Amino acid sequence: MDFYVCLCYTSPMQHPIPPVYDSNSKILILGSFPSVKSREAGFFYGHPQNRFWKVLATLLKDSLPSNIEEKRAFLLLHGIALWDVIASCSITGSSDASIKDVVPNDILPILKSTEVAQVFTNGKTADSLYKKYLLPQTGRNSICLPSTSPANAAWTFKKLCAEWEKILSFL
Repeated sequence: MDFYVCLCYTSPMQHPIPPVYDSNSKILILGSFPSVKSREAGFFYGHPQNRFWKVLATLLKDSLPSNIEEKRAFLLLHGIALWDVIASCSITGSSDASIKDVVPNDILPILKSTEVAQVFTNGKTADSLYKKYLLPQTGRNSICLPSTSPANAAWTFKKLCAEWEKILSFL
C-alpha cells in the first residue's frame, strides 16, 4: 500500500485594503485581518451577515452605507479610523483561529497624524494581537468590543449595540 502525505501550507497573505482615516479621526477601530468576503469585496466587513456597518449606523443615527465610497465617507464623517492589526499572515479562509506568521501593521502614522483618543478592537483575536504586537509600540491601551462577525452568534444585535455604545463617548 502506498501512502502519500500532503502537507498543505498557506503562504503569508498581504493585507489588501488600505486604512481609512484623516486628520479629524477621533477613534481607531482595529480588526484582525480581512475575511475572504472582505478581501473579495475590497473593503472592510464585506460579509453581508457581518453586523459592523449596521451597528455603527444604528449608534450614529445615520443611514446604512451600501458601497465602498459611502462606507469610507461614513467613517470619515463620524471621525472613525479603521484598519486591522495584521499586515500579513498565513490564514485558512476567514478563520481567526488559523492565523499564524503574523506581521503587524504600523499604526503609528495614523496615531501621529490624527486626533485619535482611543483604540478599539473588534473582537478578542484583534485585541490579543493588538496587545501582543502593537501596544508595546503605541503605549495606548485598547478597549475590546465584541466581534461583529456572524460567527459571534452568541451576541444579539441589541447586545452588540449596547457594548459598542462605548465608542460614542470618544466621538
